[in-house]
Order: sequence, then C-alpha cells, then structure tokens
Amino acid sequence: QVQLVESGGDLVQAGGSLRLSCAASGIDISMLGMGWYRQAPGKQRELVAAITSGGTNNENYSDSVKGRFTISRDNAKNTVYLQMDNLKPEDTAVYYCNIAPRPLAQFWGQGTQVTVSS
Repeated sequence: QVQLVESGGDLVQAGGSLRLSCAASGIDISMLGMGWYRQAPGKQRELVAAITSGGTNNENYSDSVKGRFTISRDNAKNTVYLQMDNLKPEDTAVYYCNIAPRPLAQFWGQGTQVTVSS
C-alpha cells in the first residue's frame, strides 16, 4: 500500500521558516517527479513546487513562492522536502505531496497544516 506522509507544519509568524517532509512508503519515488501542493480554505489545491526524477532534479515553482521556497529530495530516505522561508500569511494552507505534475488521487495523504500569522 502506497503512503505519502507529510509532516513539519506549524504555526509561525510572518517572516519565519518551516521545513516540511514527505516520507513515502510502498513505492520507490526516486524515479518519479514529485511535488508539493497546497490548499487554502475556499480555494482549489495548487501545485507550488516540483522536482524532476532520474537524477536531474530540476526544480519548478509557482510565481507565488519562487525565491522563498526550495524543494529537495533524498532518494536514499525516499523523502521529499520543502524548505519555506520568509513565510507570508497567504501561505497559510494544508500542504500535501504527490506525484507531479499529474498527481494520483489514491496518493493524497492527510497533509500538514501551515499557519502564518501576521
């Protein structure tokens, strides 16, 4: 059974930093493009960061997080990370990881809540 378990969310003040982790089990993610998605209340889920597979590790970011967020992966640990710096109140959302750019419905986990206070 495939599981993607997100962790690291918290309540932080604007300007602060957080590091999210996505630990995968039941699947080897080393050959998969992976991404971090987020869903704010009343909004659709959006892809904010993605990293390619196969050792190239090319990164892509949405305009809203470019320059502030960094996605990375540790294939030995089967884990993907999202370093979030200079957080803003508009970053408040539940953050999920999944395959990118085409996520699979059965891979959505519980997500991790990030709340940024002003």
